[in-house]
Formats: sequence, structure tokens, C-alpha cells
Amino acid sequence: MPLPKVNTPTYELVLPSTGKKLKYRPFLVREEKILIMALESEDQKQITESVIDILNSCILTKGIDITKLATFDIEYLFLNVRSKSVGETVEVNLTCPDDGTTQVVQSIDIDSIKIKKDRSHKNIVKLDDNLSLKLKYPSMDQFIENNFEANTKSEVNNTLDMIISCIDAIFNEEESWPASESTRKELEDFVDQLNTKQFKLIEDFFATMPKLSHKIEVVNPNTGKKNTILLEGLAAFFN
Repeated sequence: MPLPKVNTPTYELVLPSTGKKLKYRPFLVREEKILIMALESEDQKQITESVIDILNSCILTKGIDITKLATFDIEYLFLNVRSKSVGETVEVNLTCPDDGTTQVVQSIDIDSIKIKKDRSHKNIVKLDDNLSLKLKYPSMDQFIENNFEANTKSEVNNTLDMIISCIDAIFNEEESWPASESTRKELEDFVDQLNTKQFKLIEDFFATMPKLSHKIEVVNPNTGKKNTILLEGLAAFFN
């Protein structure tokens, strides 16, 4: 006689980048095992790929390609899936900044962790009086490639790779050149001809991108001093 199936609850959230609603379920025991094994490996690429596999299984809304979502969408989604799966809080190990050595374990309510948006952030970069760039957010595919698979490259080359992969279009008032219709070499040559000020404007797009953010106050038990610690990005909440 077959055993009964357990009903799995479903939830809904709004993606920060698009405002699109999607439905999801908590992850199951077998999926949690995969995540725990990845975390124990301390291999960042394996951890990231495990997160993607789990989210692909947990998202119930059709037509969502996890690998094409912005990285901060994936981080926000994973936090919510985790909160419905494991618990509404997460424990983090923090180092007190006042002495740089004392560690304190703090429990954080996942609902208090928000996506921080910079008001100055924009995806259109005006290069000069004639040309502008339209940029898109790095996907998780690009994040893995540029951060984990390109470890033989210099930091400068990694930055260039990220910028090139995030160019959506180059345009002026009369014409537009979609990046999808250009070769990588053409895009590289275009970026190489930019001056330092123009390059900095593009870097600002990445620096001000939305990100998971949470401020927490901790008291150093050894010095009695109060410290304010800013946690940003998914990795900060799973250390």
C-alpha cells in the first residue's frame, strides 16, 4: 500500500528588478541535503550552482529562467525560500569592528533583510553628447562565469568581462546598436576606447546596483562597545 503524499504549501513574492509576481514552495529534505553538502565544501561555485538547482525546483511559476534573473533577484528569492523552508531567522557569525577579533553570533529576522536601492542608480550611461549605453544586470550565469570560472584572469579583465556581458545596447538619437548583434571583439574594442571618466560611469552602475542589505548593532562582550555592522549580499548571511 503506497504511503500518502504530504501537501506542500505555496507562497508568492515580487521580484525586485521587474515587479513580477511568482509562486514558490519551500525546499524539501532532499534539496536541503544538496545545499548542506555544498556549504560544507566551502566551494563558492558549487554553492552557487546548488542554489540555482534548488530554486529551479522550488519556483512554480512557468517561464522563469533562474539563470537569466539578476543576481539580486536570485539572492532575494533564495532568502525567502529558505525562510519558508528552515525558519524565519538566520544566525550569522559577526566580527566586532572595534577590535577586529571578537566574534558574536546574532540571529536576524529574514523579513528584516531588504533589497537596498540607490536613488542615483540608472541603467542609461551618457558617454558624451552623442553616444549613450544601455546596461542590463548581470545574470547568475554571468556571475558564475566572471567570478568563479575566470580565476586565471586579473581583476581588471574580470571587470571588463562583466561590463561587456552587461551591455544591452549602444545608441544615439538617430541609431541603436544592440549588443546581441555585435561580436564580443567589437564590444571589447568599443570599451577599450573609452576614457577613464566614461569607464567610471559604467562602474558606478555596478556599484549602485540593488543588493541585499541589513544593518545590525552588536555589543562587543569583551570591550562593551556598540558596533554597527552592514551586511550586504547573500554570502554575508550564510557565513
